Amino acid sequence: MKVKDGFVISKVGDKTVAVASGTLCREFNGMITLNGTGKMMFEMLQRETTEEEMAQALVSGYGISFEQAARDVRAFLDSLEKAGLLV
Repeated sequence: MKVKDGFVISKVGDKTVAVASGTLCREFNGMITLNGTGKMMFEMLQRETTEEEMAQALVSGYGISFEQAARDVRAFLDSLEKAGLLV
């Protein structure tokens, strides 16, 4: 799975955000505020990745259980799917 092409991740003050650029602005005009975990997952979604790969990255990066990581990844993906941002 992958997030739609055209998002740029940027630091704005003390926040990290993903904003649409180019023609994607016609579909999504806003910004997504990302914490450190969200930034890592969003960057993974900018290239083709799987839920399992994302969960494993959380396990490796944050030392949480795979079960917790899988729940967190699913919640993040659900919010992106609801907004229509995944392809």
